[in-house]
Amino acid sequence: MSIYDLRLQISYEFDRPSGAGRQHFRILPASLPGRQRVLGSLVTLEPEPGELGFFTDFFGTSVVEAAIPAGLTRLDLSLEAQVERLAQPEGLDLSVPVAALGPELAQIRSLGPDSPLHFCLPSRRIPQVDAISGFAAKAQGQDDSVAMVTERLGLMLHGHMTFEAGATDVDTSPAEAFAARHGVCQDFAQIMVGGLRSLGIPAAYVAGYLRTLPPPGQKRLVGADAMHAWVRAWGGPQRGWIDYDPTNACFTGADHIDVGMGRDYADVAPVTGMLRLDGQQEGRHSVDITEAGEG
Repeated sequence: MSIYDLRLQISYEFDRPSGAGRQHFRILPASLPGRQRVLGSLVTLEPEPGELGFFTDFFGTSVVEAAIPAGLTRLDLSLEAQVERLAQPEGLDLSVPVAALGPELAQIRSLGPDSPLHFCLPSRRIPQVDAISGFAAKAQGQDDSVAMVTERLGLMLHGHMTFEAGATDVDTSPAEAFAARHGVCQDFAQIMVGGLRSLGIPAAYVAGYLRTLPPPGQKRLVGADAMHAWVRAWGGPQRGWIDYDPTNACFTGADHIDVGMGRDYADVAPVTGMLRLDGQQEGRHSVDITEAGEG
């Protein structure tokens, strides 16, 4: 078990006073029974919004909704939260063989938020790409379980791609990032989701945070962490969902803090909405995660 203090800052500066707008922020840590518990959270905006509300979207992600008044040249959002994260014990591989997923999926009648049926087909930001499908096919052996194929594909993708901050942006397609062989965590996750779906494995895109540690002998840089993304694959009714981080070539652990999941990045983008602008804007964000009592 780990308890973390999480601080997020999002800031925008506008060349000219903005018009009114409405924004959705998917930044709050999730409460997941037996896995993650939010001990407290506080969201503040400066200047104060005209309205500030909270709701849960279809896939269960907590959303902060703010009505932004007109006339702003700057907008700052801050989140402070304390999260208890439980490490998931390693055990037997209870995921079904990939070849058995079809019959298992055919028996599912639920269309609830975590139903694997929502995550089987290509989505708007993760279309089927022949090059990715062919790459993923090399990860599957005869009678391999979902967990085995998920890990093998993650390791293959980690070897194929190079993490490079700034090499892509939020609108870079999985096909472009895969062909260029570099990108950020969003690219790694969306490529892997597409590859798993091409094999018949339901897969979701997960947004969250990752606690990082500095190299030995160096101090942590406050605010140097960022939001993170990984993959959630469905391993059958007994095993359920399996989380894998292809950027770091590992199953997720106590350092991964969940925010929410969706079909692709668009479902869990940290900031969405509308704001009337005339001129340029500049935005930046920082994340700082420390063990409780450390920072």
